[in-house]
Amino acid sequence: MWAFHTPQPTQPPSLFNPPRAPPKLPSSSLAVNPSISTSTPNNNQLIQSLCKRGNLKQALKLLSHEPNPSQRTYELLILSCAHQNSLSLAQSLHSHISENGFDQDPFLVTKLITMYSELDSLDDARKVFDKTRKRTIFVWNALFRALTLAGLGEEVLGLYGKMNRIGLPSDRFTYTYVLKACVASECMVSLLKKGKEIHAHILRHGFEAHVHVMTTLVDMYARFGFVAQAGIVFKNMPVRNVVSWSAMIACYAKNEKPFEALELFREMMIETHDSVPNSVTMVSVLQACAALSALEQGKLIHAYVLRRGLDSVLPVISALITMYSRCGELELGQRIFDRMEKRDVVSWNSLISSYGIHGYGKKAMQIFQEMIHQGVSPSPITFVSVLGACSHAGLVEEGKRLFDSMRKVHGIIPSVEHYACMVDLLGRANRLEEAARIIYEMRIEPGAKVWGSLLGSCRIHCNVELAERASHRLFQLEPLSAGNYVLLADIYAEAEMWDDVKRVRKLLETRSLQKVAGRSWIEVKRKMYSFVSVDEFNPQIEEIQSLLIKLSAEMKEKGYRPQTKVVLYDLDEGEKERILLGHSEKLAVAFGLINTNKGETIRITKNLRLCEDCHSFTKFISKFTNKEILVRDVNRFHHFQNGVCSCEDYW
Repeated sequence: MWAFHTPQPTQPPSLFNPPRAPPKLPSSSLAVNPSISTSTPNNNQLIQSLCKRGNLKQALKLLSHEPNPSQRTYELLILSCAHQNSLSLAQSLHSHISENGFDQDPFLVTKLITMYSELDSLDDARKVFDKTRKRTIFVWNALFRALTLAGLGEEVLGLYGKMNRIGLPSDRFTYTYVLKACVASECMVSLLKKGKEIHAHILRHGFEAHVHVMTTLVDMYARFGFVAQAGIVFKNMPVRNVVSWSAMIACYAKNEKPFEALELFREMMIETHDSVPNSVTMVSVLQACAALSALEQGKLIHAYVLRRGLDSVLPVISALITMYSRCGELELGQRIFDRMEKRDVVSWNSLISSYGIHGYGKKAMQIFQEMIHQGVSPSPITFVSVLGACSHAGLVEEGKRLFDSMRKVHGIIPSVEHYACMVDLLGRANRLEEAARIIYEMRIEPGAKVWGSLLGSCRIHCNVELAERASHRLFQLEPLSAGNYVLLADIYAEAEMWDDVKRVRKLLETRSLQKVAGRSWIEVKRKMYSFVSVDEFNPQIEEIQSLLIKLSAEMKEKGYRPQTKVVLYDLDEGEKERILLGHSEKLAVAFGLINTNKGETIRITKNLRLCEDCHSFTKFISKFTNKEILVRDVNRFHHFQNGVCSCEDYW
């Protein structure tokens, strides 16, 4: 436990141990109430008035002449210390409170813990807690809140176990804080079990009707990626408010279920009458529109934002910029940015990222420099965005200089995400040995993101040796991630190492892992349509397949050659071509050709990387049918027009 330091009886003169001669107060402070002077028996009213006016130092001087400070006086002084961000004055005030015997007042103890939390002095907060003999639930909650805000979730859960052992019942605030503690430490998987135990505790003690507790529970499961469990909790909530709906919509939007996010938003608009979406709701809905490239629905949401007067909320504006750019309307995103009266770093990041995913690396760099010139300090996310932009555009040297400037110029220590960006930057440029060297020289544990970037680059350039080294580490770090096995199998297949392909497939089978199915989305007449490979449920599937066969035959005469190497099976060429025609992005393109008007752009989103054959096929289609086609895959935007792609075959 932490020891509490009690000031010694003999102290040098301070705010609470002044020289014998009473200090002379400024006349302005006495003017608050002329009838009160330093000799007045009760100065509580004047001290409180000074606190409310922001005259903390004068209030503290007067406190030294007040023999009987009230609880309210101490409360306002504590709040003033936190408001003025003065740790030294806070500690002196704390000493005075202790000397006067108020340090065991549970109400003031909670205020002291909160004050130290806001002053980023958790050691002092812990000392207050440790010295408190009578710890009410409010005292426990104050420390839980302080530690959770500091990201010390494991410590909170340890203390929560101790609280349960002494038999102190939890209240709704306790459950809220300890659930947040489960995800405070970067969503450690080991804490998910604790979260489930707390869920059971909530049900046993009848708190399932408390909307704030259940909403926090939804958010906890969402942050761990347990979307189905979050959905069950949400569905069984007897009462929901706008925060509950927003939490579940955000859960879908942030866990790669944008279609479900939009459906739930529609349900919310139909079912709720007394609750209206707030800015948090709108950010999640716009993120879902962006994920699906649902431009028409995004425009409807934009109109709603304007009607509700939410267009002045910075997170909403940043989400609008991202939405338009990810729907292929980069100019509209730029126009919204240009009209902003006030811009924060998130707004700049949105614009930088927008140009980056479209492949305009030099423009993204230019915006980054403009942001610095305007005095906006870059955040770690800024560098993820601008390094990603360099990667998509092949700006290797520029990216390396940016990476070096993080620590030297901006004082930002590179994280795993930044190293992953650098590995991706070098790997795409076929500088794989240099990328590997960066990993081995890292000062922190590389983790799955970094090794995943290397494996992805090995897939592009078919480097078997490095791929095996990267996959070996990934199989240790993410033994249940099917994507890593599939990537390695892809590389073996391209190298025609069929025995190794079978070996990796066997690993997938023995571990009961399934490859993520390729899925594509297209918006037609404000309605979203989803396609998976060899889709047999679409009512137009026969027409779609017939069109694809016809187009493929005609394009072969114009030079199109199916890239059958992407098929991971040792089959004859005809069978491989048949499999290729069933890819979800081709089905979506054909559906778009059938159901859109002449001159109307086809917009498609793919959940995986666009395969080489689909890329080649769509280039031919854009020229053959005189159609503009936008495809956003997991990496970037592909703008197909007149037989050319904006990525210049670099993705």
